[in-house]
Amino acid sequence: MSQSNSSITYDLVQSSSIQGEKHLKLRWSNQDSSLLKDAFPGVPDLVCLSHLRWDFVYQRPQHLLTRCVQERRVFLIEEPFFDSEDQAWLSLSQRECGVWVVVPHLPQGLSQRTTIALQKQLLDELFKTCGIRDYIFWYYTPMALAFTDHLQPLAIVYDCMDELSVFQGAPPELRQREADLFQQADLVFTGGQSLYEVKRHQHPNVYAFPSSIDVTHFVQARQAIDDPVDQANIPHPRLGFYGVIDERMDIDLLKGVAIARPDRQLVLIGPIVKIDPASLPQLPNIHYLGGKSYAELPHYLAGWDVALLPFARNESTRFISPTKTPEYLAAGKPVVSTSIRDVVRPYRDLGLVQIADSVPEFVAAVEVALQTAQKDSEWLDRVDAFLAQNSWDKTWASMSHLIESAVSTVKPSAIASKDG
Repeated sequence: MSQSNSSITYDLVQSSSIQGEKHLKLRWSNQDSSLLKDAFPGVPDLVCLSHLRWDFVYQRPQHLLTRCVQERRVFLIEEPFFDSEDQAWLSLSQRECGVWVVVPHLPQGLSQRTTIALQKQLLDELFKTCGIRDYIFWYYTPMALAFTDHLQPLAIVYDCMDELSVFQGAPPELRQREADLFQQADLVFTGGQSLYEVKRHQHPNVYAFPSSIDVTHFVQARQAIDDPVDQANIPHPRLGFYGVIDERMDIDLLKGVAIARPDRQLVLIGPIVKIDPASLPQLPNIHYLGGKSYAELPHYLAGWDVALLPFARNESTRFISPTKTPEYLAAGKPVVSTSIRDVVRPYRDLGLVQIADSVPEFVAAVEVALQTAQKDSEWLDRVDAFLAQNSWDKTWASMSHLIESAVSTVKPSAIASKDG
C-alpha cells in the first residue's frame, strides 16, 4: 500500500524527569492540526496497540483496520524505536487508507520502568492533541497493557492472531500480560480455529475469525499479466511462496525439495526475519526475491505453477492460520502445504490443497498439484464455491457488530471517569 503525503511529526514541548534516570526532553509541536479533524463526530475512535509495524507486510491488521477506518478514526500505535539520544517523541502520519500510524521514539539504554513511564506520557499527549476522548482499545500485543492500564476505554478488544508466547524472542512476562488482558477484555477474536479451541475457555466472549480473503485483488493472477522483471527469467515449473521468512519455515524441507528436483524452481518472496540469512539454502533453483508490496503479489502469483506453504511443524506454527492459503487459491494456484492444522481443516478436508511433510511426500504432492491445475477443471469450481462464503468485508462486518454491542454496554466506571 502506498502512503499519503499527509505526514506530521509532533514535538513535545514539556520536560520530564523520571526518577533514577537522566533529565529527558519531550517535544511536541502541531504543524497542521486541521489534518486531525474528526470526520466521525460522536463516534468513538479506535486505538490499536500493535507489535507489527504497519509498513512491514500487509496482513490481518491492515485488512481489518482499513475497513474500520470507514466508520471511525483509527490510530495504530507501534512499538517504540530506540533511536534517540536524549529525547522522547512521536511521529504521526496518515496513510492513504486513512489510518493514523503512531511511532514512539525513545532514548536508548532506559530502564523498563522509564520506558513505560515515557510511553504513558506520550500516549496522554497524543490523546490530548488529537482530541481522543471516547475510544475503543484494540490490542494485538498484551505487552501494551503496561503503558495503557491508566486509561479508560469504552471497550477493549483483543485480536489474538497467534500464540505469541511461543515465538522466538517472546518476552518472559507475555503469558501473564495476556492473562491480565483476558481479564480486562470485552471481546476476544482469534486468528484461526485451532487458536479458538485453546482460548475459548479463557474468556466468556471468544469468537473465531480465521484468515479471510480479498478475492477481487488476488483473482487478478488468473489473467495474463506481464511477469515482473526479477522473475521473468526464472524457468518453469515455478513453486512459489510469499510471506515472512523466519523460524516458522521448514528450511530443511525446502533444501530437500530443491535437491530432489533440480528442474523445479523455488521462488521465495518476503523479508528474512529472526534467522541468519546465511542459514538459508543457496542452490541454483532457489530464488530469493525479497519483500514485495501487497499490490505486486498478484503479478508474481500469476507466473507460478504451484504455491507453497512450507511451514515447519513446531510450537510457533501450532496455531497459525496462514492468510496466504485462500489468497493462493483465489489466484487459481494449486497449493502444497505441510500439515498445519488450520490448513488441513478445512482446505485439505475439502480437497482444495495437497498436504505433505517429508521431502519425498512433498515432491510427490507437487506433481499431483501440477496435474490438478492442468486436468481437474472441477477443482477451481470447488475453490470458488468455498471462497464465496467469506471475505474480509464480511469478517469486519461481524466484528464491527460485536464491537458496537460491547460499546453499548459501557462499564459504569468508564463513564464516571470521563464525566469526572
